[in-house]
Amino acid sequence: MEKFEEMVVNFGKFSPEERIQGMKKATDECICPDCPTYNDCARKAGEGLFCAHGSSFICITKENTCICKQCPVWKEYGQTNEHFCSNGSEAAQRWVEGVRAKWTT
Repeated sequence: MEKFEEMVVNFGKFSPEERIQGMKKATDECICPDCPTYNDCARKAGEGLFCAHGSSFICITKENTCICKQCPVWKEYGQTNEHFCSNGSEAAQRWVEGVRAKWTT
């Protein structure tokens, strides 16, 4: 099992307190607010940690340079995708990739 899948499986075994602490740690390490794509609307809305929470609801409509691969959260959790603010969370992008693979084979 690769790192991201292992993290998802293990996260489900954590107590609610451990889940909260894990999300707090990831939020503290998140570099979304430093990204050139991140904007004032996202800042005011408190958006971030897009790799876990999913894409921006309404604020981010244009992609600039992506820095996801520089994020400690991206590295720690074995993520492989990027542009989470516009394309959705790691889990969502992997699901789409899996569906796309089934339809094209």
